[in-house]
Amino acid sequence: MAPVEYARGTIKSGAKQFIRVNSGNPPDLVSNTSMEPNDRNEQRLNDLEIKASYLEDTLDQLDKIIIRQQEQIDLLIRELTHLRQQAPEPGTARNLRDELPPHY
Repeated sequence: MAPVEYARGTIKSGAKQFIRVNSGNPPDLVSNTSMEPNDRNEQRLNDLEIKASYLEDTLDQLDKIIIRQQEQIDLLIRELTHLRQQAPEPGTARNLRDELPPHY
């Protein structure tokens, strides 16, 4: 049996793999899986924790915006109610002379 040589390489996903080189035969891929899944899982977990942190921050900001908007809606409802109370009744006749500006 011929001696086996290994050439270390990296594929696109970042996982390290070893290529087994036989003389005259196409290379066989032999994966070093003892540490890779743990490293990959830790990276995925870390990425998910970062995303969750950003989502929590965004949710807090949106909660503050909703609270502020609800306060503005409540204020506008009170102002509208006040204006409706000041408006004359629809059936009441208006005298335009009573509404002349003071400079006339």
